[in-house]
Amino acid sequence: MATLLIADLHLDPARPRITELFENYLAGDEVRRADALYILGDLVEAWIGDDDDAELPQRIADATRAVHDAGVPVYFMVGNRDFLLGEAYAARAGMTLLDDGTVHDIHGRSTLLMHGDTLCTDDVAYQAVRKQVRTPQWQAQVLAMPLEARRAFAAKARADSKAHTGSTMESIMDVNADAVAAALRGAGVTRLIHGHTHRPAVHRFELDGKPAERIVLGDWYEQGSVLVVDGDHVELRGLAVG
Repeated sequence: MATLLIADLHLDPARPRITELFENYLAGDEVRRADALYILGDLVEAWIGDDDDAELPQRIADATRAVHDAGVPVYFMVGNRDFLLGEAYAARAGMTLLDDGTVHDIHGRSTLLMHGDTLCTDDVAYQAVRKQVRTPQWQAQVLAMPLEARRAFAAKARADSKAHTGSTMESIMDVNADAVAAALRGAGVTRLIHGHTHRPAVHRFELDGKPAERIVLGDWYEQGSVLVVDGDHVELRGLAVG
């Protein structure tokens, strides 16, 4: 049985066909026969709290809960768009929350799992914002706002993020090689899987005299993307929108 890893779906009511692709994929044989499904962050375009009463969070929960109920563990790690997702929603959705930087054994190989944004250390402006919004005080203040106010706040945050992305060199927004090496050394492993950068690829390199690899998951803006790990076989696969 294969292990499946996805990230950066950015599900949004404005892109209904991608939500349908996500639902159909999770209902399909590949997922239901898998030994585990990992979602490494940015499942949605914006998460405003576990109490969101919109349709999309319920549809996502229904899809992931069905996978869990079929006997396939569903692991979830928050990203920079859904870091407010908490234990209440995870329980409802049948997902087990993972800390960023968790090491799991995937088909006999210890693998470091990350969303990937903390590796982009050259983007100093982003890292400063990230540090602020991850504090318990900031999060409590936002979650205390009424839902409509949070929706407006999230819309502005997405606009600000788009402006930052449009005005920042792509190389700055990619991972820093030294940060990657430090993360691997800190975890004591030679394989890292992450998302965030939307640059799917398998990078093989040498780390302290040993072969290492960094696998980057693809985004779901125009199509789906899944990493399939089956023994020694590792494949990044696209999923076409029906």
